[in-house]
Amino acid sequence: MASLSLVLFLVYLGLAFGLRGWLQWRRTGDHGFRFGGFAAAPAERAGGVLFVLALALGLAAPVLELTGALRAFEALRAPVLGALLALAGIAGTLHAQLEMGASWRVGVDPSERTTLRTDGPFRWVRNPIFSWMLFTAAGLALLVPNVASLAGLVLLGVALELQVRLVEEPYLRRTHGAAYADWAARTGRFLPGVGRLGPR
Repeated sequence: MASLSLVLFLVYLGLAFGLRGWLQWRRTGDHGFRFGGFAAAPAERAGGVLFVLALALGLAAPVLELTGALRAFEALRAPVLGALLALAGIAGTLHAQLEMGASWRVGVDPSERTTLRTDGPFRWVRNPIFSWMLFTAAGLALLVPNVASLAGLVLLGVALELQVRLVEEPYLRRTHGAAYADWAARTGRFLPGVGRLGPR
């Protein structure tokens, strides 16, 4: 299962970041990656660091199992469910990314104003890309349930919460005003109906 997990993880990285960035560049002349670096707000920096750590742990988990450096929690191993969740997560992530069209970004540039997407998968949840990323990480953790994969899953969840609540939602409120507030009041943050925002 560790070999399958490693292959799926590499395919996921290649599609979600490599292919999607290339398609964005081909379509718009812009790769879509926005990294504030040390100039970013503390919440964005923290979220970015945790996100990178989560990816590193996701990669390390199958490698460490293949080399025998980490033992898995066998009671948590669920190969079929894990593979199905990971495959669904990979497909869902790419689909939601493509549905964003030219508005797709990794990170936030406060000076930009992109189109607010409220159609497609965004009719039900405001962050379907992140939702599917969590599905992918959960599936990979079930394939290789060791300390690294489980820690990576937790860190990914924390990173996405920081990014969404403290970076993206305030930016979208400022940028799109009432249109964002109306949409956020109807749709969940990561799951349909869960995390809807009231007026502020």
